[in-house]
Amino acid sequence: MNTQPHELEFGGNLAPYAVVDAISRGRRFEEPSPSYRSEFQRDRDRIIHAAAFRRLEYKTQVFVNHEGDLFRTRLTHSIEVAQIARSIARALRLNEDLTEAVALAHDLGHTTFGHAGQDALNACMHDFGGFEHNLQSLRVVDELEEKYAAFPGLNLCFETREGILKHCSVKNAADLGDIGKRFINKQQPNLEAQLTDLADSIAYNSHDVDDGLRAGLISIDQLQGVPLFNEQYEDVRRLYPGLSSRRSIHEVVRRLINCQVVDLVQTSTRLLADSQPASLDAVRQHPGPLIAFSDTMRERNLELKRFLRTHLYRHYRVHRMSAKAEQVIRNLFNGFFDDPRLMPDEAQQKVWALKAEQGEAGQARAVADYIAGMTDRYAIKEHQRVFNPEELT
Repeated sequence: MNTQPHELEFGGNLAPYAVVDAISRGRRFEEPSPSYRSEFQRDRDRIIHAAAFRRLEYKTQVFVNHEGDLFRTRLTHSIEVAQIARSIARALRLNEDLTEAVALAHDLGHTTFGHAGQDALNACMHDFGGFEHNLQSLRVVDELEEKYAAFPGLNLCFETREGILKHCSVKNAADLGDIGKRFINKQQPNLEAQLTDLADSIAYNSHDVDDGLRAGLISIDQLQGVPLFNEQYEDVRRLYPGLSSRRSIHEVVRRLINCQVVDLVQTSTRLLADSQPASLDAVRQHPGPLIAFSDTMRERNLELKRFLRTHLYRHYRVHRMSAKAEQVIRNLFNGFFDDPRLMPDEAQQKVWALKAEQGEAGQARAVADYIAGMTDRYAIKEHQRVFNPEELT
């Protein structure tokens, strides 16, 4: 088996366990290879040009879109994840283009109103297979994007789709064909997918600290009880005693990201050196992930997550908005499911088509697809149009 670094057509030597075009498991629908791009550059470009990607600009990260112009949205979060993930991929000699494609697409299936919206839609879909944003992201790129004449969806490479599908129950995996087999066989995804999952966590936690402080929902005093934050904060205070509050926070968040990335690269380098996977197949067969934090960093990361869950995500102001968002989702789902004629013509047609194929489960899925694709402000406006007697159109 070849253990020499692969040569990527578009520059740089990759590790023998990195994904390259030559070993890709291909696309669902066969296409000619691109002329001046790699296969994974093509995937990334298709994701960037997707309508679902553009809609992320107006989808909630933590705060509802209209609450402020400077808070993260799903779009800015995805871009930040891509930046962090590419840096890690380069350090580990993995495929940056594949990594970027997975990072940019990982939230395409998220509902409006963040996790509150997902929970509400999952409850509405309880009798029809449930709703899970990872599965929805795959559904978006496989089926729901309608741009190309020759195939449905974006027709992405297997390895990109594999990275998008981070989590999946064995029951759901059985319905997904080859892309679901690793969950049944308890195999690992490619390393580019593994690192993007952790880059998502780094970006999410660090930037939620920034947004929470900006919104005044959490304070520096509270965060000083979190070791991962406090170490960086005390270093900044010592090195830059006269720095303004806003710049201090940015410097702390920057250092938060950096210390996690450094730990991840160092730990993963050690794991890869110890296991010496000779190929992508060896990565898949390995008993556990090969991209990981150290035990110490993993625990500190969990402490930060627990803090954010208690003090930010469950803050009464966030909960109030979440409760309103859940009500909007429930009302829209129940209204559209009971009477699809309330929906725009194109969405109605999809409801009738899926109902003809799958019965009520298909009808419910088409309604969920329509709601999940909404932006925050569109969902609020659609709720007003359907349920407010003063809105006559």
